[in-house]
Amino acid sequence: MEHKKNLVSYSVLFSGIFGTLICLGYGAGDNILAFMLGVLAVGGLVVYPIVLTLLNLFFLIVRVKNPVLVRQAKYIEYITLVLGVLYTVLILPFLEIQLKADWTEILANRQVHTPVWVGGQPTILVLACLGMAGYLFLSWVNICKVPPLLCVFAISGMYLGVAICLVWIVQVFSERYFLLCVLPFNYIVLAAKTVRYKVGEWQEQQREEVKEFKNPKLNAWNQKLLESRRWPAAAFFFMWPLLGITVAVLLLFGQRPDSIIRAWTETSDWNLSAQSAPQNIYYDEHYLCTVAAGGHRKLVKPIRMGIRHGHPVIVNRQLCVANAFEELLQECFPSFHRGVRGFYDRFGFPIARWIRSPYIADGIYLLMKPLEWLFLGVLYCYDVNPENRIAVQYLPKYPDFERRV
Repeated sequence: MEHKKNLVSYSVLFSGIFGTLICLGYGAGDNILAFMLGVLAVGGLVVYPIVLTLLNLFFLIVRVKNPVLVRQAKYIEYITLVLGVLYTVLILPFLEIQLKADWTEILANRQVHTPVWVGGQPTILVLACLGMAGYLFLSWVNICKVPPLLCVFAISGMYLGVAICLVWIVQVFSERYFLLCVLPFNYIVLAAKTVRYKVGEWQEQQREEVKEFKNPKLNAWNQKLLESRRWPAAAFFFMWPLLGITVAVLLLFGQRPDSIIRAWTETSDWNLSAQSAPQNIYYDEHYLCTVAAGGHRKLVKPIRMGIRHGHPVIVNRQLCVANAFEELLQECFPSFHRGVRGFYDRFGFPIARWIRSPYIADGIYLLMKPLEWLFLGVLYCYDVNPENRIAVQYLPKYPDFERRV
């Protein structure tokens, strides 16, 4: 039993060793706890998926016949799929992909819309499940105990899964979302490997009797498929009626005939997207920025876009007046300004994180109105051209740009 698990054990051991070397290379060995967590993260989340992918590619290229190695390759396949799904679910929140947000919705900060149109997600999910069902059927079944026609239908299902994976990779492929391509790429490799191995198994093993269908037409097709080298081409032929039947059934559940296409094009932010989403609202840690962006437009009256800390923010007059007052305070009373700034950083940032409703933003805007008038009065008393100072707040900073006061 230990011998049968060698390949899995060695892959885990190699990932741990390589992860340790990477962490040592980055000088992370000072703190033992941080070092151990780093090894687990790098070895488990970065190196191990690469090792699994390389092993799957190896078994695709080199067809092994040793029963022990075949069984170990199966272990690697199952680990790849289980961990692939788990890792994908874990990294989605960090990538801020909103799977239930279509391109028409206004998102916040670095959030991005779903790569698959919400209305077409059931169609894509069903096709992906057909692909997985075809893979699991061929992976678990004894190839010599089922009719060839069933094997061909299973391969047809896998082809649909491969098609979904290919389109997904094209849709999300970029430097930032590269990790989302690992699982579908491995599925494509496993599908190709499964087809190759099963075709070879059928050719090599002696079959005393082939099961027949009672339907004459199905039985005729079954007899034609006794030569397993015909399976890949026949599966491609059967894939289209399988797709048509699936789409027809999905129509009964409210899906559209073109959902398989619109699922990818009725999106924004992605490679195959055909729509342009409204600009994200930036809920800044500056709570007045959050108010300007998140309140009802008729009340908070946004006037333009501005730049704060390198990203665009929606600007209204209240925000410009408050920032102009802070700028004046910094110029005239720097010590007092530091105290005010420290107080704001301590209490303002937590407030900003709670402003997630337009009505809360409206309330903050109204509460700040008396202070806005106070700030405006101070600006008019101390600044020669207060409106100039207000107007240039949150404008891009150019080297040759000089504000006139």
